[in-house]
Amino acid sequence: MTTVPRHRASLRGLTLIELMIALALVAILAAVAMPAYTSYITKARAKDASADLAALALNMENRYQLQLSYPVNAANTVASSSNFSGWAPTQSAFFNYTLVSTASSYTLTATGKAGASGCTLTLDNSNARSATSACGFSSW
Repeated sequence: MTTVPRHRASLRGLTLIELMIALALVAILAAVAMPAYTSYITKARAKDASADLAALALNMENRYQLQLSYPVNAANTVASSSNFSGWAPTQSAFFNYTLVSTASSYTLTATGKAGASGCTLTLDNSNARSATSACGFSSW
């Protein structure tokens, strides 16, 4: 004689429809969360790059205090830690840092690479700062 369980519902698994509904809900949540997360990461990288530019500006101002002129560099000179011993950019994997300077002025630029493309930050000797909309903020 076979015994039939009393509660067949407790032995039943998930149906295909229930699994498809759960999968659809997860997909909708991921579709909403991923762009927001990507935007957050880009904005955080751009904020770090702005801090890198501010630190480089401090190096430029330090040289100005010591020599009463900024170091003269050609247009689009790559700024690196070898050029400025007191400066080490934290976002060099995501931004290219360039500078243009004369004896009396300079402009520093951070241009986004992969992971921050379209984001461009600038800072000059009068402390004028700008950021493109792709950075996630317009002023810094």
